[in-house]
Amino acid sequence: MDIEQLAVPGAWRFTPRVFPDDRGVFAAPFQGEPFRETVGHGLTVAQANTSTSRRGVLRGVHYADVPPGQAKYVQCVAGALLDVVVDIRVGSPTFGRWDAVRLDPETMSAVYLSEGLGHAFLALEDGTVASYLCSTPYDPSGEHGVDPLDPALALPWTQHIAAEDLVLSEKDRRAPTLEEARETGALPTMAACRERVAALGR
Repeated sequence: MDIEQLAVPGAWRFTPRVFPDDRGVFAAPFQGEPFRETVGHGLTVAQANTSTSRRGVLRGVHYADVPPGQAKYVQCVAGALLDVVVDIRVGSPTFGRWDAVRLDPETMSAVYLSEGLGHAFLALEDGTVASYLCSTPYDPSGEHGVDPLDPALALPWTQHIAAEDLVLSEKDRRAPTLEEARETGALPTMAACRERVAALGR
């Protein structure tokens, strides 16, 4: 398992060894012991989500209230997607920083993002299937979003898909900018995120 710390602290890319033969390929994209050694705690799975998207569909930037927060372990099992992690934790030294990783079935890489980070992805092909493990169940009262087209964030969508071909939900289009969310107190704090992650490692 190859493990890479992303530019946003609290996020990693996990890339397993892929074993091909005349039947196809095999890999283990999630492995508990390397995960625990890297992150400092195991992954509690409360919910598994799957979405299918056509090319140009943009989902996010989504995040959950902390506590409890919602960590995610994200894979692409068909097609290809650009997975983006955004540091939205108020008080973080890297607040507003982001990193982007291509996920596809060829590498079978996965991205883990810890509680308090923002998450979004862009489908690069028709029939793109994202599958992700979540540490807490979906709670609509604690789920929020930041505008994925916020010019201050300058996320790299149009490097891959023309702006006129991006497909967003109305909810994501109406989401506040990162600064608007910060001003209203809607974002998680770095202190709360550290406390939550520390509790998981006990």
